[in-house]
Order: sequence, then structure tokens, then C-alpha cells
Amino acid sequence: MALVGRAAEQETVGRLLASARLGRGGSLVVAGDPGVGKTSLLEDALEVSASVDAVRVLSVTPAEVEQDLPFAALHALLLPALPLLDDIPAPQAAELGAALSVRRGGGRDRFAIGAATLSLLSRYAEDGPVVVVLDDVQWADRPSVDALAFAARRVRDDPVAVLVAGRSGELPEPVHGLPVLELAGLTLDAAAELLAATDPDGSARTLDALYRETQGNPLALLELAGEPEDGAAVGAADVELPHTLPARVQGAFARRLDTLTAPERAVTLVAALSGGDLRLTRAACRRLDLDPAGLDGPTRSGVLTVRQGRVMFRHPLLRSVVYGDSDEGLRRTAHRALAAELHDVDADRHAWHLAAATTGLDEDVAALLDALAARSAARSAAHTVASTALERAARLSPAPEAARSRLVASARAAWSGGLPARALALLDQAEPRGTPPSASGAELRATIAVRSGSVRDGLDLLEQAAALAPVDERVLLLAEATRACMYLVDTTALRRVEARVAAVLPHVADPVSRAVGLAASGTTGVLLGRDSTSRLRDAVALLADVDPLVHPAALPWLMLAPLFLRDARSGAELRALVDQVRSQVGVGALPDVLFHVARDQATTSAWDRAAANYDESARLARETGQGGALAMALAGLAWLESREGRSAACRAHAADASVLCRDRSMHFGEIWCELALGDLALSEGGSDEAATRFLDLTARLEQLGVRDPDLHPGPELVDALLRTGRVAAAHEVADRFVAAAEASGRPWTRGRADRALGLVAPEDAFEVHFRSALGRHGETRDLFERARTQLAYGMRLRRAGRRVDARPHLRTALTTFDDLGAVRWAANARTELEATGEKVPPRGDVGREALTPQELQVCLLLVDGRTTREAAAALFLSPKTVEYHLRKVYTRLGIHSRDELAVVLRGTG
Repeated sequence: MALVGRAAEQETVGRLLASARLGRGGSLVVAGDPGVGKTSLLEDALEVSASVDAVRVLSVTPAEVEQDLPFAALHALLLPALPLLDDIPAPQAAELGAALSVRRGGGRDRFAIGAATLSLLSRYAEDGPVVVVLDDVQWADRPSVDALAFAARRVRDDPVAVLVAGRSGELPEPVHGLPVLELAGLTLDAAAELLAATDPDGSARTLDALYRETQGNPLALLELAGEPEDGAAVGAADVELPHTLPARVQGAFARRLDTLTAPERAVTLVAALSGGDLRLTRAACRRLDLDPAGLDGPTRSGVLTVRQGRVMFRHPLLRSVVYGDSDEGLRRTAHRALAAELHDVDADRHAWHLAAATTGLDEDVAALLDALAARSAARSAAHTVASTALERAARLSPAPEAARSRLVASARAAWSGGLPARALALLDQAEPRGTPPSASGAELRATIAVRSGSVRDGLDLLEQAAALAPVDERVLLLAEATRACMYLVDTTALRRVEARVAAVLPHVADPVSRAVGLAASGTTGVLLGRDSTSRLRDAVALLADVDPLVHPAALPWLMLAPLFLRDARSGAELRALVDQVRSQVGVGALPDVLFHVARDQATTSAWDRAAANYDESARLARETGQGGALAMALAGLAWLESREGRSAACRAHAADASVLCRDRSMHFGEIWCELALGDLALSEGGSDEAATRFLDLTARLEQLGVRDPDLHPGPELVDALLRTGRVAAAHEVADRFVAAAEASGRPWTRGRADRALGLVAPEDAFEVHFRSALGRHGETRDLFERARTQLAYGMRLRRAGRRVDARPHLRTALTTFDDLGAVRWAANARTELEATGEKVPPRGDVGREALTPQELQVCLLLVDGRTTREAAAALFLSPKTVEYHLRKVYTRLGIHSRDELAVVLRGTG
């Protein structure tokens, strides 16, 4: 029967399907109250798709009883495409195969399954357009929803349309942010048309009263049309009526069950608990001495249908009514029969049914749920299912300590599954506020706070957890506390944490814990203005032997240790190690990894790669809800864009980052933003603005007690003060900065200090300082700082009347700035060089600047030798999206091959 009153909604869905047939994919969530017609709209869409020969449909309607079975819905959905599993990148095939229990292995990260789902859908769509339909999403298992939602956001360049339907107010979090079509009730005219089409003899109810009661809900209209009038509502136009499916409709469903005999109702209950599996229903009925032919009665009464080995209820509400309307003892008996039938067939479903049949405390059943949770987590991080299993196991645990431990484990699984609110609620049950926490519980609270809440709260909790943990674990917790102190720029807390690290380090036996502890200690020394290079070098040597995939606590320190050393000799092995593992790190950890990689690249010549990695870090941080990582990625972008001279982008990103940082008391990111904006003003000739910003920042650093000269704008402030005629103030700033730099012992810092001295020194002494600075810069990887010194040196030589001596320094500075893409600093160097009388040819356009960060990231991977599928897998895109970006790049740059692309990108580091 044709849909009634849904022309606009059909057009919306039709546009999505037509776009997919033309090669441009998309997604749509159809939301509405139960019975409003979501399934009918999807069925209409499938009927339209079926009329197009090349279109194939992947469809599933989850059963409520299977919502705790990891990847049950995804397996049913992707089943027709699984023969193509080996056509996607091998690591993704292994992850998805393990998740769907068709292969062994896998289990790193829940996002990897989403990437694999995207790849498989993209491959399946190479043979023709695909329509993916997930109905009743509120009852699908969370890991399946995670994976499909991840893919749905990225199919825009593939002939794939993803349709998801679910109840308003019950849509799971992963589908939030996808386009939504909200279905309301039918209009009065459409309701009349529906009733006339389905009941030509007329309804037993007056249309107006029926419409007021149902608000145009089609299912409610049809179910209540034959019911006797409720006198209380007759003509009551001013009665406050509900806007959701009335409870009376459930009553109408329940009355359908009144026509069934007790055995028929029992068989119907078993079918409801069996998830529609006809074979399992019959087997369980035999165990209960029930005749499976009892399904005939509910079939005749319209409660359900049996088709192709499946038992399908007329409406999802009917399944709920059957369960809720049955005797509690009968429900437990049915669960027990199903558990027995599944004992040697499906360990997960066996455990769930046995748990549902158990009312008292039972350690044996709790242990089964423990094992189920372990399997769920191992199957590619189905953490949400593991969390539910562990929570149920805790409820069944006879021993209080076991119950507490399982609740904490459930909370950890919820956090890993992306459910911080649920994790905190479980922690509150396990360890109520005000009671002594366990080390694991306190550590988890701290992690949640640092990543998604208050860094200050996270620091407090990390210190609490460290006090309860054994020595080796304590060092790792205190190292994280060091990072929290760094982002907070809390020097008082940093000294306190430093003392605790120093006290425990001599007693650490584990080499990984020792390496991380040394790195944290060395970093602390830098932040407090001390020379801690020896500790950092020792940490770098030890970290080179650490596998960060096995020891994820060490991963950030692989980049932080060489970053804080800031020299050309240290950290090459660690950079290579991070480069090897970054493609294997789950999406949840990637924002932090990419941020540190980008920061390292931004201090070298690889600015293009740094921009691409900062952008990717920010994109993934937004998607995974990591506000702290997003704040730092945006601050890093602003800092880099300042050097590149991208004024609008720098100011926009600095503004966004500053808001995020202030909300989290992350003063470190705010400092970066102020450094970026001050230096941008200086490069643009805004000396007064630059001086004001740098002076304000200096005062704030003093207020915060910051002694790290690398966070101080000393040389830049000296430059700005000299340009504005404040010579005495410039001398004072230079002297203070030099003292701090000498104490640090690092060549990068001392090179900047020498530049500051060269700027303020008298005419007969400035050269020695600039030469010293260039020598220091030669010990580092930072070409930009070296070019800044060469520019300043050349400017002083020219102003001293030594134009010929100035030219080599200015030429080198100009070349470096041009190669890096520091356009405003290059313009300054070009102006100075021309002032010496040298004619400077205009710079040729290399074309890289025309690319967006994501286009650049795609191109760099392809030039590095990745295939299209490998590049897509690395960036969590579909191959079609990679091809789309590559076509745009070729057109924009006027090239036709990867070899030509490599020439254009030469020099990206």
C-alpha cells in the first residue's frame, strides 16, 4: 500500500538515494515516536531501490534481546559483503573479521572497526550503488552503531546511502550529528485518508476524537480505530493530550494477546526471547514441553509472522508487550531453557540468558559474565557490551570486594567505549564519594577528568591514585600528573609532583616505568628553568627499547623527551618508532599522538606535514569528544600559522583554542596563542601591538611562576621594544632572558638568547653574539629560528653601512623563509635585501600552498608510496574520498601523475 501523507519525507529520502546512485553518498537518521511510520518509510525506500537494477541493499532490524551481543547487528548487516573482506587493507580485515567472529585476532580499538566497515562498504559499492538500512537503532548493540556511524560520516564520495531509524529521544550517541529527518504525526486530512484506505466501512471512533488522542500517529490510528470510544475523551477538545504513542495503544496490543491460550502465550514469549530465531524457538519450546505449533495462534491473530526461518513481530512494541505482560517466573524459566540450548553453541548468549534467569547471588554466573566481558573487549574493543556484562556480574557477586572490583572494571570498559557519564556513575556506585578509593578507581576518575572534563580535577585524582599504587605504577601516574601540571602551568603542583617522582624513581624496577619517570623528571626540570638535559638523554635512550603499543603510557613521552631536548642529535630513533606505530594506534589515542608529531615537525622544515597532522588531530579530537586535545591542536595550528603569515587562520584558531583552554584552565595553550598573535603582529609590522602582547604575556608568566625560557617571548620582545624606541627596556629584557637561557643548558634556547644580545649590543660587539647564535642554531633542527637570527644579523650589518656583508645572511634567510612558506618573514627579508642594492627576483609559485591540510595529508601518503586503499585506511577515509582529493589536487596544480606531485611536494620534510 502506498504511503499516505509522507510526500515531503519520501522526497528527502529519495534525494539521498538518487545522489548515491550518481556516486555521491550520504546518510540520514529517521527519528520519531513508536508507530509514527519510520519502518514504513524505510520499506518504501527499499522498494524504490529494488526497482533499480544496479542498487543493492544491506539491511537489518536488530532484536532487543541481542543488544548486548557485540557486533550482532553489524554482522547481520554486512553478511552479503563479507566475501570481499580480503579486498580491504589487511589490518582492517583482521580487525573486522575478529569483531564479527569470522577470524581470530584483532582487538585494538573500537574505531578501527568503523574504519574497516567504511572500507568494506566502499569496496562493496565498487560493483554498484548500495543502500544500507539499520532500523530500530535504539536496540542495536553499541559497537555496531559505533562502527556504522563512523562509516556513515565518511561515505560522501562513495555511491552509498546510509539510512538509520530510531525512536526520538532514544537515539544512541554515535548517530548524533548525522542529518536527521524527524517524523511527526499525520495531518488530519492524511489521517482520514489512511483510515478510509484501511477501513472502507468506517471507524468505530469519531475522527476528531481519534486524531486528538493519537496526534496523527499512524499505528495508534489503526489500532484504536476499532476500539470503543473512551467517554472521558469524547468531545474534550481542551483536554491536554500526549504527543507520544498513547499507553492505550500498548493496551490494544495486550488485548491481542488475550485471544491466545496460555501455551500459545508461552511459545510467543520464547520467540520474543530468541531474537526471532525459529530454530532456537522450537528447540527451547521442546525443553519446556511446549508445542512449537503454538506459534499458529499468534500468527492468526496478527501478533507475528513466520517467514524464512525468522519469527517477526508485527511491531517492535509487541515484543516488549509480550515480555512485560508475562509472568516473571515464566520469563526466568524461558531464559533458563534458552541458556541450556545455547550452552555449547553460543557462549555469549548462553551467559546472558543464564544471568537473566538468576535472581540470587551466584559467583559461577558472575564468572561467566566476566568471561563474556573479556571476549567482548577482545573482539575489537566491544567495550560497551563488556561494561554491561561486568555490571551485571557485580550485581550477582556474593563477595563485596569482587562486586566493587567488577563495577570499577565496568566503569573502565564504559570509558573505553566512549561513555564517560556512565563510567562515572558506575564509579560512584563502586566507590561513593567520600569513601577511600582504590588505585584503579582513582586513576580512572583522573583520566576521565583530564580528557573530557577538568584538568585540575584530573591532577588531584592522579595524585590520589599514585598514593595508593605500587611503585612502578605510581611513577606512571605521577608522569601523567606532570603532564597535567604542564597544561595547567601550575608550578607549585609541579614542584610537589617532582619531589614525589624523585623519591620513588630509585625504587623503580620496571624499565618502562623508569624510562617514563626519567622523561617526566627531565621535562619538569625544563619547565622549572633547570638544566635537565642529562635526564632527558637517559630517558631517550631507554625509551628507544619500549614498544608503545604494548606500553601505551610511554607513547606521549616518545615525542615529549626529544621535544624538550630541542637538539639535532637526540630522538631520531624515537621519531622513527612513532612513525612506525602511528598507523596502528587507535583513533582514540591518535589526537594526542598526532599533536606531538605535528609539534615536532613544526620545529623543523616539515611545516606542511605539521599543518596536516595538526588538522587531523583537531578533526579526530572533535569526533571523539576530546576537548583538551582539540584545544592544544588548535593552539599548535595558530602558532604555526603565525609563522606562515596566515593572519586570518591564525587569529581564528587562536580565538577558538583560547576559549577551550580557559574553560579547562589549560594556561599552556593560552600562552602558545599569545606567542602566536604577538609574533604575527611583529611580522606584519605591528610593533606596538607585538610589544603590548609580549609585555602582558611576560607579566602573566611571572604571575604563574614560569621559569621555562622556551615559553618566554624574550628575543621577540627585545625586537619589538627596539622597534618602538624603548632601548633601555629592551636591554633589561635581554639580560633577564640570557640568565634564564644559560641555566637551561639547551642550544635552542641559548641560540635565541644570543640573538637577543646581538640585537641590543653596541656596534663594535653585536657580531660576536650573532655568530654564537648561528653556532647554537646549527646544533638544532629549527631552521626558522636560524633564519630569524640571519635576518636580524643582516639588518644590523646593513644599518651599520656594511651592505655587502649583510647580503649573504639576508639571502640565506630569504631562501629559508621561502622554502618554509613563512611569507611575511620572507617579505621582510626581501625588503632588507633590496635595501642593500641587490635586485631580488620574485619567488616562483610551487603550488603547495593551494592545498588544504587534508588534501596535503592525502598527497604526502601517496607520494610516500602508499596505495589508495592504504592511504584511505591511514586517514580513516574511503578510497573514493582519497581519489576525489587527488583529482582536485591534480586539477588545481595542473599535473597528471604522482611523479609530478612528488616534484611539487619536494621539500615538505
